[in-house]
Amino acid sequence: MSVTVALNRDHRPRSWKLRLQTRLAICLARILALFKPYVLRRLLTRLSKGAAPADAAVTTAARDSVLASSLGLHGLRACLPRSLAVALLCRLRGTWPTWCVGVRTAPPFAAHAWVEAGQEMIGETGGYDSYSRLFTVPPTTPLPPPAQDRTQDGTQDGAQPRTPDRRHDQGPDRAADQDRDRDRDRG
Repeated sequence: MSVTVALNRDHRPRSWKLRLQTRLAICLARILALFKPYVLRRLLTRLSKGAAPADAAVTTAARDSVLASSLGLHGLRACLPRSLAVALLCRLRGTWPTWCVGVRTAPPFAAHAWVEAGQEMIGETGGYDSYSRLFTVPPTTPLPPPAQDRTQDGTQDGAQPRTPDRRHDQGPDRAADQDRDRDRDRG
């Protein structure tokens, strides 16, 4: 059985850079959709490191760009490559939404993949509680940059000076320390 669907065409002009990034994200998403779930989750977790959390406006704009570039991603069975393409496009733009895989909790029960920004599902029908999440890849907060301000003794402000670790000393009494430790362990 086939269903006729009318698609709205987005006529807003997009820059060539955004179009190129969108095509790249779609091509990568179609390849990633072939991976096993545990490999895909590990790869996406690595990709999300250091990215700022995406807000709803950025994620919606990325989804609109993906849907405008590929008619094949509009279908019901295209949720995995569509959600991957949206997440990858957001990552190419410096942010990361929460990528989710789960099942619908109300009939018809089916597997589904989607993206979220905060507690909002982007472009999905149903409420936030109408899906049960099996696993998610949330954005990771970037690490703070190391402090560059150092005092005269080589420590950072407020830090205690480092004392040398006896295990890593290369002095002449290292062998004597090792012999003493060995004798204590035996007796």
